[in-house]
Amino acid sequence: MTSPTSLPPTVQPDPSKPLVVGVALLDAADAPRALLAARRSAPESLAGLWEFPGGKVEPGEEPRAALEREVREELGARVRLGTEVGAPDARGWLLANGAFMRVYVGVLAEGSAEPAPLEDHDRLEWTALTRQDLHALDWIPADRPIVDALLERLSPERLRTAPAV
Repeated sequence: MTSPTSLPPTVQPDPSKPLVVGVALLDAADAPRALLAARRSAPESLAGLWEFPGGKVEPGEEPRAALEREVREELGARVRLGTEVGAPDARGWLLANGAFMRVYVGVLAEGSAEPAPLEDHDRLEWTALTRQDLHALDWIPADRPIVDALLERLSPERLRTAPAV
């Protein structure tokens, strides 16, 4: 059985899979207090699980441009992207299907519409940036270590004072 914080030990990188990009969309750039989580509605195997919004990079597309496109398509919003959430592998975070995902911190661009669940999601939730609140969501297993890395990066003090789950 897979633990909720890791992938099965048999997952191997699959170079034939396209790169996936996701956004850790924060409510503010300077003093963020919440992260936008998106609940999958499809495919059936992922329905009901939470994730970082994003999608596949198309051939010839740069990762950041792909992420901006995916956020427009999935959420109807425009984002301003910041730095990447560092992964243990230079290619990104290994997903259960063998693809890699690169995750960038972002905020809504000035004048953007509020995000709405247009494609692949049935619910969006601004969730407090605490271990307790974020771990209360049932994340896709491959995304849980990214949540932890984001929390560590944004506020090591918050992790020491927030109750552990």
